[in-house]
Amino acid sequence: MTTFLHDTTTIFRREFVPVVREPLGLVFEMGQPLLFLFLFGSLLDGAVGASWQWFVPGILVMMCLTGPLSSGYNLLVELIGGSMERLMVTPVDRTALLIGRALKEMTILFAQAVLIIVLALPLGFELHLAGAVAGVALLVVFGVGLGSLSFVLAMRSAPSGELFYVVTQGLLFPLLLLSGVLLPTDSGPAWLRVVGDVNPVTYIVEAQRALFAGDLTDVSVLYGAAMSFAVAALGLWLGNRAMRRGV
Repeated sequence: MTTFLHDTTTIFRREFVPVVREPLGLVFEMGQPLLFLFLFGSLLDGAVGASWQWFVPGILVMMCLTGPLSSGYNLLVELIGGSMERLMVTPVDRTALLIGRALKEMTILFAQAVLIIVLALPLGFELHLAGAVAGVALLVVFGVGLGSLSFVLAMRSAPSGELFYVVTQGLLFPLLLLSGVLLPTDSGPAWLRVVGDVNPVTYIVEAQRALFAGDLTDVSVLYGAAMSFAVAALGLWLGNRAMRRGV
């Protein structure tokens, strides 16, 4: 256990330190969520009931998708360049390789979520602290699973990387649009509502909106939590299996 914790910390620092040294990438990464928050959110103000309570959780889910789902890109670069291969011949714990990277992505996601919530407060967003804490924690769990699945996809895509780009870009927007992140799907055609019901992100979105509204006992929270932990368990299992098999 001591070796595992040491290796996990080492991998986390290896991944996180470059982000701190070059924060410009994070600034650009936050550009899209901030534009949606200030521009799209303002357009929705008054169009749907309690618009900021409805829209801010959607923005957080959108960040949880766009960040962790594309987090395998850095791993793909290392696989193509050969640095990951050199790391794999060291005695570092294979599970630590996965967990350290996932923790880096979740640290960034957590900081971004807190920033979005703070910036939304002057716009009219009402903070329910217990629900917000539970909501962000649920997003972190969901993000761990997505990030791990992204790492698996990167390893399967090397050395060309084409599969990674096709799958991530092909999944991202349908998952977002069909989950009601930006606009409600209730008024859409019947086929759209059916597709939305089988979209796992829909349950995450509904759980987030209930939690950020302060309704911790809503049944959607149970469904969203179950979906988040299921994705996390699947991602960690597949990711750990791929790391132990080697690149």
